[in-house]
Amino acid sequence: MRKTWQEKLKDKPSFPKVLRLEKGFPCYNAVHKIGAEVGDEIVLVNSSEILAIMKQVPKGRLITIVEVCRQIARNHRVKACCSLTTGIFIMTVANAVEAAGREGKSLDIPYWRTLKADGFLNEKYPGGQEAHKKLLEGENFRVIARGKKYQVDDYEKYLMKLT
Repeated sequence: MRKTWQEKLKDKPSFPKVLRLEKGFPCYNAVHKIGAEVGDEIVLVNSSEILAIMKQVPKGRLITIVEVCRQIARNHRVKACCSLTTGIFIMTVANAVEAAGREGKSLDIPYWRTLKADGFLNEKYPGGQEAHKKLLEGENFRVIARGKKYQVDDYEKYLMKLT
């Protein structure tokens, strides 16, 4: 039987996991872009750490996966976090919130305030970019088309400062 989104949110006993970055890691290119080098320590975390950060974002503010990863790296005192697993958990949180809503429950996590890098909307959120756009516009963010993708206009001025 397939796991529910809420079941997929449960922490894995083998995480968090600190690894030394090697070429060929699935997240190598992403963490290398932010300054991690081969041999640097990176962390793969549980969904609960990501969920806790996403839950903090108040109305009128946004974060991107970049800020989430920076905060996680600081928390674990390493150079970077794996943006691939972080992105998967972010998408899992969004789907768990929507699934709970269909069951009449609230997880109280404003997942739509978490954007992809550079303020782009997440096509893997429930309902795709169009649903993500509608939620953001419902909070008065201006969303603009960039080819086939959407981006929050001036997203930088809405970024929440994580500490």
